[in-house]
Amino acid sequence: MAGLLGARGEHFLVEPEFRVRVDDTLAVHKLATALARELRLLSGTRRRLAVLCIGTDRSTGDALGPLTGSRLLELGCPELFVLGTLAEPVHATNLSQALATLQVHPETPLVVAVDACLGRLESVGSITLARGALRPGTGVNKNLPAVGDLHITGIVNVGGFMEYMVLQNTRLHLVYRMAQVIASGIVLACRTMAVRQAAGEEEP
Repeated sequence: MAGLLGARGEHFLVEPEFRVRVDDTLAVHKLATALARELRLLSGTRRRLAVLCIGTDRSTGDALGPLTGSRLLELGCPELFVLGTLAEPVHATNLSQALATLQVHPETPLVVAVDACLGRLESVGSITLARGALRPGTGVNKNLPAVGDLHITGIVNVGGFMEYMVLQNTRLHLVYRMAQVIASGIVLACRTMAVRQAAGEEEP
């Protein structure tokens, strides 16, 4: 069902540590810098990074996750383990299966969850990064498990009324641009971490 995993109503489990507008010319660099900082603080002995991109390609507003996942694969960062693409989206019916895949992963990856959400009018077009898990589907009254060590959200439209319809009528252009920024930021952060680890800079 469209919107099943998006539209969290901008109700974060924790306050976002970072926020940037998609139309900021430095958005990719700012997101990558913030994400790399958080990864250094959280990584410990876990070096592999998994990105769990949540959503469905059956709703433009909720396609942020699958679009991001597909773009991550296109960018080709070998350090990343990606779940959730346009071809194989992660949504309510298979979220438990995706989480099980992460739990049995031999390297116990650090997980960054990516999802769309709805929020205030002035927040539309913002990308946020926060520590801790997100709970997909909260804004559309779905009881799904919290996921992620970190989470990135894109505020794709205005929440508070007829969320399913709002998600269906969200502009794909905005969602696509946000997916491009998020994917590029994740890859840049991942490559930055790889360079630092190769140089022996393992501490924040």
